[in-house]
Amino acid sequence: MEYPPFKLGSSRFDQSQFSGRFRHLLDLTDPRPLFTSQKKLDASIALLENFKRNSLPPGVTDKELWQAQKIKQSILHPDTGQKILMPFRMSGYVPFGTPIVVGMLLPNLTFPQMIFWQWLNQSHNACFNYSNRNATKPTPTSRFVAGYLGAVTSAISIAVGLSYLIKKSSSFSPATKLMIQRFVPYPAVASANICNVLLMRNNELTEGIDVCDENGNVVGTSKIAARQAVLSTAGTRVILPAPLLIIPPIVMSLLEKTRFLQRNPRFHLPFNALACTLSFGLALPACIALFPQYASIPTKDLEPEIQAVTSEKTLIFNKGL
Repeated sequence: MEYPPFKLGSSRFDQSQFSGRFRHLLDLTDPRPLFTSQKKLDASIALLENFKRNSLPPGVTDKELWQAQKIKQSILHPDTGQKILMPFRMSGYVPFGTPIVVGMLLPNLTFPQMIFWQWLNQSHNACFNYSNRNATKPTPTSRFVAGYLGAVTSAISIAVGLSYLIKKSSSFSPATKLMIQRFVPYPAVASANICNVLLMRNNELTEGIDVCDENGNVVGTSKIAARQAVLSTAGTRVILPAPLLIIPPIVMSLLEKTRFLQRNPRFHLPFNALACTLSFGLALPACIALFPQYASIPTKDLEPEIQAVTSEKTLIFNKGL
């Protein structure tokens, strides 16, 4: 069913299947809620409050309830209830992030230009992570600063270092150098993502994360589950930028060989922007949907004190995105 019976706080798509997770993430990254008026937002919040109190007006449909929840979740932080700035919402990630990806993939970037785009990309990521953080527990600002500085430093160092080595190499022709140079943003961003995850979530490795039974009841706090969550998330962050930073360069290298683009070089930037937008809009949710956010782990692999308080064979934990 396109709009199943409404359940507050749940997804209307089956999260046990890739197709359901993909459609859920497409729904989250839909940019249309960016233009929601304050009046529409207030009406959506009021409708959800009426649902909670079992006082819905006659004629309200499940479709209206699902759309009201989508509007609220795309604009307000779930913990603080405050508005998230437009560039740092899930619904704003593609429209505000695409120009940055286009900038990183421009041909023949100078070192200052490369530093600027890598800095801007990591700054956008840092603000996005902070704006969508878990605010149920206080997190020192120093941890976000450390993650930001680590990500910026690693991204710029690798991008500039690889570019310098490529330009100084005598083993490649100018055309080959240009081709290889297109793919430099990927290792820079991937390494920065790993650095960011390890620095930002270091407290989970030292303090552990909650593990729950199938009903969502917290059984205990596990450092073993935390290590698996952080490492798997770091692995996911390596996969995420691959389609965004590899597919457009391949597409553009093929288009540049066509007679049309050779005769009309002014269309290079619009075509590059279109390739980045399509990759961003489809590949990003597809990559995130590969792995469920909530992972399971055999109880026998966890700490003895957790094994002692439950008879469940497997427990569940929030891996993170």
